[in-house]
Amino acid sequence: MLHTHTLAVMLFLVLYLMKTFLLVTDKKESLQKFSKTFKVPEMIISALFLLTGIFLAVKSGDLGTWFYIKMIAVFSSIPLAIIAFKRMNKSLALVAIMFLVYAYGISETKSPTFKQESAANEFSNTAPDALGKTIFESKCAGCHGMDGKAGLSGAKDLTQSLKSPGQKIEIISNGKNAMMPYKNLLTADQIAAVAAYVEALKK
Repeated sequence: MLHTHTLAVMLFLVLYLMKTFLLVTDKKESLQKFSKTFKVPEMIISALFLLTGIFLAVKSGDLGTWFYIKMIAVFSSIPLAIIAFKRMNKSLALVAIMFLVYAYGISETKSPTFKQESAANEFSNTAPDALGKTIFESKCAGCHGMDGKAGLSGAKDLTQSLKSPGQKIEIISNGKNAMMPYKNLLTADQIAAVAAYVEALKK
């Protein structure tokens, strides 16, 4: 599902950028021809873009304020784009692009200000023997599930993982696919504690 969403987003942006370029450069006849040719594919791509995005966000279990602001930005860009191309309004087309870029930035950082807040202090008073479990349940269970078996948003079944503790630390630190990196959000000891807890889920 993640790969479908990524492909839909890229195709949507390519189509929109092409149309905007034709509009801004006053190639109205070419724009009309382009829009007519790709009308049906654009509708399909737009639907996939929205539906897969909502599905992945809901399945991730991480619907904070960032998600609702992102959705407002995305759904604001749609009527703006429709009006822009209907009225051949360059300014509205560019504003719609700004909304889409803003929504993309929010998706990548899960923050309306594009700042990933450190979570290290959140767990500073957690007892060492409960640290890995506490962080996992707070940051990882949304996709992996409390038992590590959920497999949402492309997450692997952690109870079947063959990766070494070192490889687990590397993935937690640097992220993988839809999983965000935690090297700037958690301390090295906290990451190691999560890796140890994940290893224990196999038992």
